[in-house]
Amino acid sequence: MDLLTISLTLGGLMLVLLAAGLWVALALMVAGLTAIYLMVPVPPGAVMATTVWGSINSWDLAALPMFIWMGEILFRTRLAEDMFAGLAPWMRRLPGRLLHVNILGCAIFAAVSGSSAATTATIGRMSLPELRKRGYDERMAIGSLAGSGTLGLLIPPSIILIVYGAATEQSIARLFIAGVVPGIMLAVLFMGYTAVWSMINHKRMPEADPRIPYLQRIWQTRRLFPILALIIGVIGSIYGGFASPTEAAVVGVILSLALSWFTGTLSRATFFAALRNASRTSCMIVLILAGASVLTVAMGYTGIPRALAQFIAEQGYSPYALLAVLTLFFVVLGCFLDGISIVVLTASVILPMVEAAGSTSSGSASISCSWSR
Repeated sequence: MDLLTISLTLGGLMLVLLAAGLWVALALMVAGLTAIYLMVPVPPGAVMATTVWGSINSWDLAALPMFIWMGEILFRTRLAEDMFAGLAPWMRRLPGRLLHVNILGCAIFAAVSGSSAATTATIGRMSLPELRKRGYDERMAIGSLAGSGTLGLLIPPSIILIVYGAATEQSIARLFIAGVVPGIMLAVLFMGYTAVWSMINHKRMPEADPRIPYLQRIWQTRRLFPILALIIGVIGSIYGGFASPTEAAVVGVILSLALSWFTGTLSRATFFAALRNASRTSCMIVLILAGASVLTVAMGYTGIPRALAQFIAEQGYSPYALLAVLTLFFVVLGCFLDGISIVVLTASVILPMVEAAGSTSSGSASISCSWSR
């Protein structure tokens, strides 16, 4: 069988399995084992025994459940309320006013939760009722929240960057560093769009709030100190070289538990609820990684990633043309799969293609995670 036939067979099999409602992890395993059985004179069971264990037996991957647990703990605290109260007084004079609190709040909370879902749910639960009460445009309020909620995919400690690093055997710390600037740039672009939209559609904005005395704004800012301390403790320990991402995740869990206890939101029920949800999510992600490892080995045997990278290099596509084509590809995938599944499924193919176009592995990670939104 030639590579085109193999690619079409695997792609068609994957679509059929996913359309049938099979778990993503199992669909990946079935497709990989089918390719190995048809193309490689190696027992599929022997491949699974070594590949699956090797994919999940990773020190860097140990950071995953800890960061997820930290996000689950913070989801149950008053952190979002304090952050809103600390940011709101400074945003009232900007075009768009409290809409910027959505964006900045998501950017800040993403830096401690690592999860876009937790960020969107936590900030939205607190900000949307307040924005509705003040008469802000419903679509713009929800749009600013939905867009900025995805900043958790880039701003460390991003869960999806950890998954990408584990799937491609990249340094988690380097990926975290690579995600900072794109995440901040996106936040600035979101705020710029919000400001321009509010100036153009000023009639759809509510009346300006009364001016708050400067000293009162300073006093309200004190409510940002807990989350800033958490960011410094987690991200600062990584960038300062004091801790690895896994060790920083443990620091984050300890600090988030202390913050929950200090704010009076830590109870036996919330503790075990956070632990249970974190365990469930971690198991799901690890199972997807295990399935993807089987498919990755199968694709390595068949030579599809290498052939695709060579094909791209021979076509002479400019980096921008390649980005445009791959963007459309990810848009289609996003109609059927979640972000983590997309990244794990495409990492082994996209990485050599993007590197062949002149990008670095860290840049490829930022691009892939941005696309997966």
